[in-house]
Amino acid sequence: MSGTSDGPAPTADLVRSAVTQSHGTSSLRAGTLSHEPHEAHEAHEERARRVEPLVEPLIDTPVELSAGLPVGLSSKFPVGLAAGLPARLSAAAPAGLSTHTEDGSGDGTGVEGRTFRATFAAAPLAMAVVDREGRVVTANDTLAALLGTGADGDGLTGRIAADLVDLATDARTWHAYREVLRGRQARLRCTRRLKHPDGHSLWAQVTVSPLPEEERAVLISVSDISGRRELQARLRHLQMHDPVTRLPNRTLFFERLSAALEAEAYEESGTGRIGLCYLDLDGFKAVNDTLGHRVGDRLLAAVAERLTRCANEAGYARTATPLVARLGGDEFALLVEDSTGTEQLADLADSVLKSLQMPFDLSGQRLSVSASIGVVERHAAGTTATGLMQAADTTLYWAKADGKARWTLFDPERNAHRMTRQALSSTLRPAVERGEFTLEYQPLVCMEDGVVRGVEALVRWNHPQFGTLTPNRFIGLAEEDGSIVQLGRWVLATACRQARRWQLEHPDAEPIFVSVNVAVRQVWDSDLVSDVAAILAETGLAPHLLQLELTESAVMGSAGRPLQALQALSDMGVGIAIDDFGTGYSNLAYLSRLPVSVLKLDGSFVRGFQYESGDHEGADGAEAPPNPADEVVVEAMIQLAHRLGLTVTAECVETAGQAARLRRIGCDTGQGWLYSRPVAPDRISALLSAAACP
Repeated sequence: MSGTSDGPAPTADLVRSAVTQSHGTSSLRAGTLSHEPHEAHEAHEERARRVEPLVEPLIDTPVELSAGLPVGLSSKFPVGLAAGLPARLSAAAPAGLSTHTEDGSGDGTGVEGRTFRATFAAAPLAMAVVDREGRVVTANDTLAALLGTGADGDGLTGRIAADLVDLATDARTWHAYREVLRGRQARLRCTRRLKHPDGHSLWAQVTVSPLPEEERAVLISVSDISGRRELQARLRHLQMHDPVTRLPNRTLFFERLSAALEAEAYEESGTGRIGLCYLDLDGFKAVNDTLGHRVGDRLLAAVAERLTRCANEAGYARTATPLVARLGGDEFALLVEDSTGTEQLADLADSVLKSLQMPFDLSGQRLSVSASIGVVERHAAGTTATGLMQAADTTLYWAKADGKARWTLFDPERNAHRMTRQALSSTLRPAVERGEFTLEYQPLVCMEDGVVRGVEALVRWNHPQFGTLTPNRFIGLAEEDGSIVQLGRWVLATACRQARRWQLEHPDAEPIFVSVNVAVRQVWDSDLVSDVAAILAETGLAPHLLQLELTESAVMGSAGRPLQALQALSDMGVGIAIDDFGTGYSNLAYLSRLPVSVLKLDGSFVRGFQYESGDHEGADGAEAPPNPADEVVVEAMIQLAHRLGLTVTAECVETAGQAARLRRIGCDTGQGWLYSRPVAPDRISALLSAAACP
């Protein structure tokens, strides 16, 4: 029966035709025995009921005919069609496995028996019928050819089916297979890698389906899926590798990293440690921008080759070679599983840097590049892929910040400081609104008579987690994120309000000025002149009782808006002081053109005045004379300041000897622990009260 021009005959029609033909044969025989037609008709009706449910899902589905067997039916054959099994089953079949044909001859020579016997033998799908003991009852030649037994299907009869298709080596698969044999599981489908006698391996999909209960057997079908697996492997390789460098990409790298961090990967063997070198090229963007992306891609490929060579050399005589991957852009990673310690990672980082220092010759283009590398090495236990990459990324940033073209090892203490900075930065702005900041005041004392002339306002952050923090912990962060404007305005208003309160509470005492630090960003990002004017008007503090301190690096070289703001404040009557003088530009010629009234000498100069002559003995008992150079430098700065009409304040005065020497060379005021540490406002009130008493 062949298909028409409209296409192959539907599967259901093929099966129904076979049933009809068989029924017709019985009717002819009924001509000699008048009592058989009715019984034969019932027998064929019963067989039709058994066949049609098997092909019901395929009804109206066009199929191709291959060796007389519909492709869609091949995976289901010969379930329920016991009469279609080859004649050789009659001798080998276990009890209960029927081989009778429709004519009742029992030898499988009926029309239907011969049809299905031929179909089973010629089917392109490798198949075998297996009894409940797991032995092959019959198999077709396709299975024998697939397994490379060198014989036809008859040569497989009696063999252990599980051995033929490797169902016993995997405990889970073996259990499921036994359950199907015992009728407790409906079906088993698995993929196995089979060894062919000629030496090559093939991937096979094995399906085990039960036959009807009365047959007491199962059908095993085997499909060669090696081509599909090979295609999948090629597609996975393309998906997991970078097309430019042919290195593993980010996806494969994290897959390997996650696998290496699983407990079973390091608990039973290896060092239990893991290492990572995370690097990127310094200035790679300039290569792309100036020479184009084609040259950039060639450079990346050349870098990948050198990294791979370094990894191979590092893996020589070791159990594993480091994995080299391109994570994106100009970022690469070298993953070291079972690392032996930081020394191994340091050696690898050194070799990478040296390798990349050699120039690259790219089709006539000679390029030199460098790289920065972050190195992390730690125990695998308790480490996550995310945590390891965060540490590596942070360390790479340190290498960049430290000057590039170097490797930097992860430092837990430095990282803790960075995490603290990040935590502080994220809560800095809300802290001002929550009122977490307070001010302390350190006296500024006249060195001639020891009278308090003013105070410097110093901000403190009463952090709920980290306790009381001094300005050096958070002022830099405030300047970076711009919150210094909001914080500085609060400090200025609070200090002026407190200075005015002291003045009102102690009318008999000489009013003291308050000195407030101002960041240069406050001048640029806010109207400092308007803010100061508004705060003075609000608090009622006289302008000459306010002094603003700016660092030397912020003031020296000021032009435009900063200089105009300083001049306007000076014209208003507000004092301007240069803080930490002597550590920055020290442009003395420019100093005369600034509206400055006070120089505050940096504490590093004052520390050289630690002892007055005769106050300290050396290790051998002799006097340790003061360094005359310190005194000459400081005295020269004080004299210059006085000639320019400026007063001088010395910071960090801690001993009486320092104070005596500073007083002798003409320093005007001093500030330091010799006089007082920064204290709360009520302590300053007590000092003012004591000074007012006769």
